[in-house]
Amino acid sequence: FEPGDHGSTFGGNPLGAAIAQAALGVILDEELPERALDLGTWFMSELEKIASPHVLEVRGKGLMIGIEIKPEAGPARPFCEALMQKGILAKETHEQVIRLAPPLVVDRADLEWALPRIRDVLLGESA
Repeated sequence: FEPGDHGSTFGGNPLGAAIAQAALGVILDEELPERALDLGTWFMSELEKIASPHVLEVRGKGLMIGIEIKPEAGPARPFCEALMQKGILAKETHEQVIRLAPPLVVDRADLEWALPRIRDVLLGESA
């Protein structure tokens, strides 16, 4: 094992670089960051309208959204598990936060589908 055997400044490969360039092209051409900001702003405002006694705060940036659960409601994990039963993948973080992070290519119809399911879980209603 000699110095330089395991990597270098110029260690990238043409295929990987071409894939990265194509991915960045899609992100820019389809204005995915701008869409994420617009959809995220709308989605957060809709989530804030859910009058759940369990929710302390809804916060986020773009489509990465956190729903903080009040400590007296218990940890976020059971809420995430209930969301999974309804077809929504979410991850608890910092014990009390439900993290929603949909893909950049999500559309408003997908978020509209998710809203009543999230509402049911946050209000403790069954399917």
